[in-house]
Amino acid sequence: MKAVVTVTGRDVVGIIAKVSAACAEYKANIVDISQSVLSEYFAMIMVVEIDQIAVEFTRFVDAMTALGEQNGLVIHTMHEDVFNAMHHI
Repeated sequence: MKAVVTVTGRDVVGIIAKVSAACAEYKANIVDISQSVLSEYFAMIMVVEIDQIAVEFTRFVDAMTALGEQNGLVIHTMHEDVFNAMHHI
């Protein structure tokens, strides 16, 4: 199973490091990542494998959201099934 993690906010040094460290802490494996900086704004989308995460998925979502709040970012984590259902015509 996979999840889609989006990160947006003002660009500062270390965003990718902090988010990837949190993924590693919860044993969510990053399988794809794309990031861009537009002026001073940072945007990133990651696909992570969640089969082996160390906590329930909802706790992982809450932890990622809290990480964003602590760092002035907006981090959304969505299960791939929900993501696919939202984008299926």
